[in-house]
Amino acid sequence: MAEGTSGRRRFSDKWGKHELDVLAVLSSAFPQWLTSRQIAQRVKAYADSYGELADQAAKAAFAKQFQRDRAKLAAMGIAIESRQPEYSSKSEGQDFASYRLQLGDEPRIRLMFEPEDMPVLAAANYLARSMSISSEPDQSQLTQHASRTTPRVPQTPIPGLGLDSIAPGLGTQPIPDSLVKVIDSRRFAATVEVDGEHLNVAYTDSDDLAMYVLEHPGATIVSPQEAVDAYHRRLHAASQFTLADESASPVSASVVSPSISRDVSEPGDPESIKAQNKKSGAAFQTGSEVDRRLRLMLFLSAHLGEEFSMGELAVRFIGKPKNDDELKKFVNIIHKDINTLTTVSDDGEMAGSQFFDIDWPLLDAEGIVSATNSLGLERLAGISPQYLSMLTASVSYLAHSPLLPDKQRNQAESLYLRLRRHVTPGQTPWLSLTGYELEPRSFSVVKRAINTDSLLDMEYTDGTGRLRRKLVAPFKIFIDEGVYYAAVYTDVGSAAPKDKKSYVAKDMSIDKATGKPRVWQVLRLARIEKAELVKPTKELDVPNVPVAELRKWSFDNGTEAVFITDQRDLPFIKTLPAATVEHCGAGEKVHLTVSSDSWFVAFCISHARHITAVAPDTLRTMIVARAERELSISDGKDNK
Repeated sequence: MAEGTSGRRRFSDKWGKHELDVLAVLSSAFPQWLTSRQIAQRVKAYADSYGELADQAAKAAFAKQFQRDRAKLAAMGIAIESRQPEYSSKSEGQDFASYRLQLGDEPRIRLMFEPEDMPVLAAANYLARSMSISSEPDQSQLTQHASRTTPRVPQTPIPGLGLDSIAPGLGTQPIPDSLVKVIDSRRFAATVEVDGEHLNVAYTDSDDLAMYVLEHPGATIVSPQEAVDAYHRRLHAASQFTLADESASPVSASVVSPSISRDVSEPGDPESIKAQNKKSGAAFQTGSEVDRRLRLMLFLSAHLGEEFSMGELAVRFIGKPKNDDELKKFVNIIHKDINTLTTVSDDGEMAGSQFFDIDWPLLDAEGIVSATNSLGLERLAGISPQYLSMLTASVSYLAHSPLLPDKQRNQAESLYLRLRRHVTPGQTPWLSLTGYELEPRSFSVVKRAINTDSLLDMEYTDGTGRLRRKLVAPFKIFIDEGVYYAAVYTDVGSAAPKDKKSYVAKDMSIDKATGKPRVWQVLRLARIEKAELVKPTKELDVPNVPVAELRKWSFDNGTEAVFITDQRDLPFIKTLPAATVEHCGAGEKVHLTVSSDSWFVAFCISHARHITAVAPDTLRTMIVARAERELSISDGKDNK
């Protein structure tokens, strides 16, 4: 037994592969159950440290280390199920429980992915994993009435390794930081019923989820109960709103409006759109030696008898080398990994991870790996039907949101069409991220025109419903009240190609609201039916106009609204374009122009925990009525 200097038992891990040893021992024994004592005897690192589990200290130390290793395997997608031993007079020699690798309980789906699929697949996998983790069912409720011999899996496996086995290199793909920030900021998931369909909605906080539900009329939160209760608290608070004083102080601060301008270099960057501070996070990468070896082990298990060059495996599991020297280094690492996966210790039954029989002459002569005999681990390779459904939903969502660049969005659409053929109709758990549901089809082309200083030949529906065609220079995209707007410059005749000059419409009359010529037009992106980029004949000098001023061109008929908060410097106020803020007691009074009454109603209810009063009374009455209606609907469903 190994001893540390403090006299405590120290876990021996000479080769750094004890998780692999645990996997080898359990897979070679499958479908038999192994007791704690049997596992401790057969895994060399355990046997070195804990011996025969002869005393209580050894048992406790083993149990702690085994649960760590078990959780690590579960995090990689490999589950070890357990059951308590039946009580009998002869049970003294048994320890804790019996364990077995969870193999072959469900069919696995194996698909072929192209290299160009990998960036999109990695992003979709990151989204699907985050949804799976945040919406895991309560295991205690699922096993409440189970017998003592029913297998239990305290560490629910996180899906992903099965996908990694058929899409090698997935873990080395870079995931856009903006996408990671958006996904990581939505730390919670709820099931929401919309029009009879269930959606998995990822959201930031209860205010965020409430806004989503209120912007989808007829939507209700199904689970979890904590989210339902939080929503009801906001409805109750909104029903008690008082009437706010509408007077404005001469010294009030303005909120700077977020926009996507020609200065933004990254197309479709959701952080520019939302202009919110998001929690940053690194993309999921499985970088440790053990993680890499597990992925390599499962990949070879899924492709028994096939031949792979060492260089190919190095690129797939470590990454693309910068030069020949780095490639040699990567190849050496893979060679060491294969040696580790095929090493048997001198202790016979207490073997290392003998996962494969490798064709060594082929490897030594030509640098080609071909493996056989994988202890049945090929049953872990591939995607489970449940996870494929979530992955398909993630790919579909990314294809229709501004979270990926255009090229990857088109690839996501192609990948979705291939994946959905393997998903049972009606079984896909469609998902949504709050704030990214209603991106107009024209967003990408308008944003591309802004980034490339191009003109835009657009067909759009005007306020009377007629279809018009105009050549313009898109300047900024901004979001107001949850709606995408584009500000376009119309005085583009000097830069218009000859065949497009007839579509230039410059109106030099004076606008009453701004007192300036009508060289700007602001319209909802959803009204643009068709658009294509046009290269200008010369560089166009477009004046830089703040969004606050541009808003005046589209909000001439808006409603002047006010609300009062119970605290100062609340973050949601900073997202309100062109609002003015003044101190009011312990909180603040916020003045803004509202173009959509329904948006303002949803906004005030969703932030009702910090809003105390609203004006004018017409809007306050609408808010109270909507809150009371939502409460009555909820109560009606609860009483059924």
